[in-house]
Amino acid sequence: MKRHQRKVGRTTHPESLMMSHGYDPQLSEGAIKSPIFMTSTFVFKTAEEGKSFFEVAYGLREKRPREKLGLIYSRLNNPDIEILEDRLKLWDGAEACAVFQSGMAAIATTMLAMLRPGDIVLHSVPVYGGTDYLLYHILPQWGVRAAGFKASDGTAGLERAFEELGDDAAKVAVIHIETPANPTNGLVDIAAAAKLARQHSRGDRPVRVVVDNTFLGPLWQHPLEHGADAVIYSATKFIGGHSDVIAGAVLGSDAVLEPIRTHRTILGTMCGPWTAWLLMRSLETLKLRMTSAMKNARYVADFLADHPKVRKVHYLGHLQEGDPQYEIYQRQCLGPGSMISFEVVGGEAEAFRMLNALELVKLAVSLGGTESLAEHPGTMTHSDIAVEDQLAMGITPALIRLSVGVEHPEDTIADLAQALDAM
Repeated sequence: MKRHQRKVGRTTHPESLMMSHGYDPQLSEGAIKSPIFMTSTFVFKTAEEGKSFFEVAYGLREKRPREKLGLIYSRLNNPDIEILEDRLKLWDGAEACAVFQSGMAAIATTMLAMLRPGDIVLHSVPVYGGTDYLLYHILPQWGVRAAGFKASDGTAGLERAFEELGDDAAKVAVIHIETPANPTNGLVDIAAAAKLARQHSRGDRPVRVVVDNTFLGPLWQHPLEHGADAVIYSATKFIGGHSDVIAGAVLGSDAVLEPIRTHRTILGTMCGPWTAWLLMRSLETLKLRMTSAMKNARYVADFLADHPKVRKVHYLGHLQEGDPQYEIYQRQCLGPGSMISFEVVGGEAEAFRMLNALELVKLAVSLGGTESLAEHPGTMTHSDIAVEDQLAMGITPALIRLSVGVEHPEDTIADLAQALDAM
């Protein structure tokens, strides 16, 4: 994680900058927190200023050194959005950031910016159900084809996916990786994917590596440091962290983000000032929340692994030396996070009985909030994927996905114990 360099020469950690970075109180009547700029449009000082702002916004000329896009219209830019993006950049050490109205808005806008008719998206399996639907039901209508490779197959699986495409390997424009995978926690080697992308890039069009980093959030994995071109978040999850806002974000270099920002402006997929303000509030406690949830998840995962009614636990903190996934984890992850998937003994009926018996843990989709949430991927978040494909991905009828929150771990374990007893 890159730190922000202060004028005195000492570096400051991102969590220390979440309260102030990118905001000058003197520009807002001395308010310690950024106001919510609920406005659709902004007043120009002069017509010449308005002309200059639009020249930059529409790419009619290059920005001058240290020149920023002036405030025009909240579909293009807004103070709350700009401050939020400045702060989000710090966690991943990114040059640029664009925030969106949802995680799917971020993914879809990025895909539309990077892909052209005839292109292929090579993606890890499994991916979130919404992403899968975009890849196989919407993008094909625009002449874009998707091909998958199993996250559990490692680098060899990715290399084999290129080989199986034959001459069509030259059409790969994007490698989309979800690591850890939703819901199985399977890991993909980002550096290996970036190396393959460079090998298959053409002079005029590089193969872009896009990483959905939602499961580990901006704290426990930094894909850009491992060669990814763009990192995507459903900011609804750990970044928002309170299950009260829907948002998304994309980060990367200025060059990679420029066309994504342009598409966002025209498609209108940016988040609003109220959403941006809520996310700024949440960033102040991001490290506290994510650290607490990660520590709690260790206790919960250990309990589940020892329970006789649990057949298998998918948890990064349980990876052992000698497992290829362990090697990837050691290289690219900074912590195991707070996501656990586990298979109960039995099938869908037993999984449903357990879910229905939960009291403290809430039966709901989403993840990364302060409260613990459990859901059934096969019939909920990934239900649009054919059953036979689910099984090939490791999404069995007995699989339950658990997002561990910040409750006392003993209480979470007690609730899981009584729910398992009710199976």
